[in-house]
Amino acid sequence: MALNWATLSPSRQPTPLAHELTIRTVDSGVDISLRVPDAPPTAGVTSGGSGGAKTLKATGRLWLTDQRLIFVSDPPAKGAPSFDSLSVPLLSLLSTKFEQPHFGSNYLLIEIKATPGAGLVDGTRVEVRFKDKGVFEFASALEKTRERVIYMKRQSADEEDGLPAYSTPGPSGSSTPYPPAGDIPSENPPGYDD
Repeated sequence: MALNWATLSPSRQPTPLAHELTIRTVDSGVDISLRVPDAPPTAGVTSGGSGGAKTLKATGRLWLTDQRLIFVSDPPAKGAPSFDSLSVPLLSLLSTKFEQPHFGSNYLLIEIKATPGAGLVDGTRVEVRFKDKGVFEFASALEKTRERVIYMKRQSADEEDGLPAYSTPGPSGSSTPYPPAGDIPSENPPGYDD
């Protein structure tokens, strides 16, 4: 099962989107714990209702690009992985938090804004742990990249909301166009003294 799926090559590498650049890659030892609150029922269920909260775990590789965060699980020794891939646009990362518990390893906590029809719901959280690397450096790179994407999105929105086009102002600064030359009165209006 793929959640917010990524297109993978035969070597299980994510296929880049148009104009996408890879910023960081963690080639092994990434543990992901995905908490999906009040998950929708699975495809095999015929009755309605809530599927309940669900926690999915997988180990694999992680990519940070200038457009998204991508996780691809390693093929398990037996059985199917709880999920195959996870691809989240950086604009859909609501928050990131570097956690340092008293006992246990440091991890990155990410809250995701769900994409409709992609298998996630609002309130989904991801815990990212590295087995053999420090997570702080990756967390810093993720936050800087995310801030840049948000800044660029705001810049493009400001450009789209540009000022309206104005016509050439009239002789006294009015917003009406110049009247034709033949319609200009030669006399002053009544009651107007020089």
